Amino acid sequence: EGSSYDAVAAATPRAAVSSVTDGYFGIGIYCPKHPHNVGTLWRSAHQMGASFLYTVGTRNPWASSADTIKAWRSVPAWRYSAWGDFLAAAPFQAKLVAVEFGPVGGVALAEFEHPERAIYLLGAEDHGLPDHIVRACHCCVHIESEREESFNV
Repeated sequence: EGSSYDAVAAATPRAAVSSVTDGYFGIGIYCPKHPHNVGTLWRSAHQMGASFLYTVGTRNPWASSADTIKAWRSVPAWRYSAWGDFLAAAPFQAKLVAVEFGPVGGVALAEFEHPERAIYLLGAEDHGLPDHIVRACHCCVHIESEREESFNV
């Protein structure tokens, strides 16, 4: 209740959201470690049918992101310097969904009922999401894995 994007794409929310005529979803990263993580996010957002993407934090520049398919032409992106800036700009009535890996709480992604208007948030590959951010989300889903290494981007 309360990555590798290949792992997320395997259980993409698109199927759940596409059955809703007026719904949407966006996907973002909290403090991505490397610029290529932003490129991965952009490509994945494009391939998963996301309405938008975003990043929170100033850890790296976007200038060298590895967006090889130029997804920026069809998926808009926003960059927020701080968590509070993101929260102040979050879409009206959208549910913020923390995505974590392993048994950290929340609902298994395969069993999760995706909201009509969802904003998915992944953590950095080296730190995941801070506890205070997971608590601030409306719900948390987890992606099960065989190992403890992080799939976050």
